[in-house]
Amino acid sequence: MWIKSISSWIVAVALLLTNLAPVSAERSQVLPELSTHAQAAALMDVTSGRLLFSSHGDDELRIASLTKIMTAIVAIEHGDFRKPVKVSKNAFGKEGSSIYLKLGEEMTLENMLYGLMLRSGNDAATAIAEHVGGSEEGFVYLMNEKARQIGLKHSHFANPHGLDADGHYSSANDLAKLTAYALHNPMFRDIVKTETKKAPNPNESWDYQWYNKNKMLRLYDGADGVKTGYTKKAFRCLVSSATRNGQQLVAVTLNDGDDWNDHGKMLDYGFEFFPLSRLMEKGESVKGHDLVVGGTFQYPFAKGEAEAVQNKLVMTPAVRQGSPDLSFGLRGEIRIFLKGEQIGTVPVYQKGSYLPEPSVRNPATGTMAQADTSTFAGSLAYILKKLFLQHD
Repeated sequence: MWIKSISSWIVAVALLLTNLAPVSAERSQVLPELSTHAQAAALMDVTSGRLLFSSHGDDELRIASLTKIMTAIVAIEHGDFRKPVKVSKNAFGKEGSSIYLKLGEEMTLENMLYGLMLRSGNDAATAIAEHVGGSEEGFVYLMNEKARQIGLKHSHFANPHGLDADGHYSSANDLAKLTAYALHNPMFRDIVKTETKKAPNPNESWDYQWYNKNKMLRLYDGADGVKTGYTKKAFRCLVSSATRNGQQLVAVTLNDGDDWNDHGKMLDYGFEFFPLSRLMEKGESVKGHDLVVGGTFQYPFAKGEAEAVQNKLVMTPAVRQGSPDLSFGLRGEIRIFLKGEQIGTVPVYQKGSYLPEPSVRNPATGTMAQADTSTFAGSLAYILKKLFLQHD
């Protein structure tokens, strides 16, 4: 049914693409209880950003070296991997875990990031912060800005390494969201799944060789990250990730004396009871319309939940005859709802249009970020890139 408004720029069309009958109790799945030894815990699907399990997930707690997840993604997004990072007096001999950098030593940012994440080097964290942020304080500002941008509501950073400090904290839910965000970055993803890394040593005849402290890489089938942490006040902290059957999950525990076992149990729970399902495929037709879906949409559902999905087609105004199509075929979007809550959007295009590649799903917002085709300039830039930069 079309709902038109002359004064509005959009036309909403309620389009039921799935069975909208309520899910019966018989067809729904009763999920088993999941418990851990942690003070706080969270489990999240990376593709969708859906929180699958949370216990005291918003409690603001010390996070030790889990801080370095934020340090790494901020450095990756703001720094030049090839540039050398010089070790200052402040970074040299930093207390706690270390990769034993020498005063004045230079190492590429890329290699220092491996030392940061595999060996949890506090000296590396400080050197990276000073290099990327101009000072440790400048980098901390970038960390907190990134937390704000991602939507972390229970986090504040006071340093780049995670040594105990007043005003330095996060929550299990925030760390799950941060890690899901970071795992969409190819460099971050490659670093955290690396078990062994060699790097040139300018001061010795032998190279650095770092072994990843994250035992989950060896203990759990499909594990591919992320970071360990410990201080005397934070106790044992762990963020782990694993991928099975094309689905990646993130598990977080804070202050957990049995974290390796708890993470295995949490990841098993997610894979078994919330498998990733594909609702829409890029290029498929929209029933009853001369439109095609512009992106693939996947979401983790418990048994019976997919039957409660509702989709609404929201159309932009039709192009006037004789006017240029500044949207290059973009005609609106399908908004996807589960039990009344919007869980994502997918663009729709006129049949026969060129379908641009969408950006990866942003787990911070739970929506699919699209290529900039909403304006003539954005569309033209996108098409020119496709025509002339195919080798990139």
